[in-house]
Amino acid sequence: MRTIAEINDKISRGQVVAWTVEEVKAKVAKLGVTKVFQQVDVVTTGTFEPMESSGAIINLGHTDPPIKIRQCWLDNIAAYAGFGAVDLYLGATAMADYNLSETDPNLREGVGWERGGGHVIEDLIAGKSIQLKAIGQKTDCYPRAVWENTITKDSINQFYLFNPRNLYQNFIVGVNGGDRTLYTYLGQLQPRLGNAVYSNPGAISPLLNDPDLNLVGIGSKIFLGGGIGYIAWEGTQHFPLQKRLANRTPIGPAATVALIGDAKQMNANWVRGCYFKNYGPSLMLGVGVALPVIKEEVIQNCAVGEQDVVAPVIDFSIPRRVRPTFGLVSYEQLQKGHLTIEGKLVRTAPLASKYRSRQVALELKQWIETGKFTLTEPVAALPSDRTFVPQDTNRSIISLE
Repeated sequence: MRTIAEINDKISRGQVVAWTVEEVKAKVAKLGVTKVFQQVDVVTTGTFEPMESSGAIINLGHTDPPIKIRQCWLDNIAAYAGFGAVDLYLGATAMADYNLSETDPNLREGVGWERGGGHVIEDLIAGKSIQLKAIGQKTDCYPRAVWENTITKDSINQFYLFNPRNLYQNFIVGVNGGDRTLYTYLGQLQPRLGNAVYSNPGAISPLLNDPDLNLVGIGSKIFLGGGIGYIAWEGTQHFPLQKRLANRTPIGPAATVALIGDAKQMNANWVRGCYFKNYGPSLMLGVGVALPVIKEEVIQNCAVGEQDVVAPVIDFSIPRRVRPTFGLVSYEQLQKGHLTIEGKLVRTAPLASKYRSRQVALELKQWIETGKFTLTEPVAALPSDRTFVPQDTNRSIISLE
């Protein structure tokens, strides 16, 4: 047994041994779990994938005369202003402020959807200027009605990411058994099982290597967008009770976490606005988690391979919350570039970048080796008893995005 305090002491003395999770998997195959446990102190994991349940808290600072903002746009992208006078929340999927009704042609055709909140967040992190337009509610203490200005990350008070749902422990594979192309949060799904898309990097994904969340918890320090962040809470749709294999990895969407971190310290290389055709904008985000090797079980969990982790193949042509499945497929098969569904060879493609996921884990390893990053003890465990609660399907159709 080791403690996090002992590992941090080795970091401070420059004596820590940190390996990426891929290095651990390779060494376990040659040396076995026990010998690897004796040699390594920290395992670094990483992912770079779409995380649309993300956004930024921004405090603009008070104007003179003051304004109580009730509507606001950043580069024509709507930000939520239902907080204090000059506090905003800019969601990664926020779009230009159209009339989002079924009769609005912009909603049907995706006009202006190519740029959204994720792109504005990326630009602010990169130091670019953003055009602001705000409408205020005039009061005796906030007499200003309109404010237009140019802002940068250096001209505002606070700018930090607060992401309600990141780091899905596992996810799904999307296919389309229908007769027309579908435009989804997984991208384009070609008709008649023309392709299959998955969004998780597989066995190197952070939470798959801590399947029962014994190491990470509320308060855990992480790599977030090229800066330092923290696990703030359980993520929305946190579902640790998902069915699991004997190796404890879940067979579909399971645990999630809410993350927080100072965006002023982040690097736009790891925070990228993106766009899914006819679906809308999103955010590609690099997240890394360092796992302290406090006992041999940590290495056993990190030894899981691509062949040992599976995801469900879901048919998006059925527009319901519960969709038909074509069974489970391993990430080893997905990463070969094809799978077989009902006798048909189907092309597969990832949304997550495995190369950039590896780079996150490698950069976090280097931070630890140089003393830039130390580990934290969680202040509380993430809940282990949450289940997924659907809404009344007679009234509405809920997606699993």
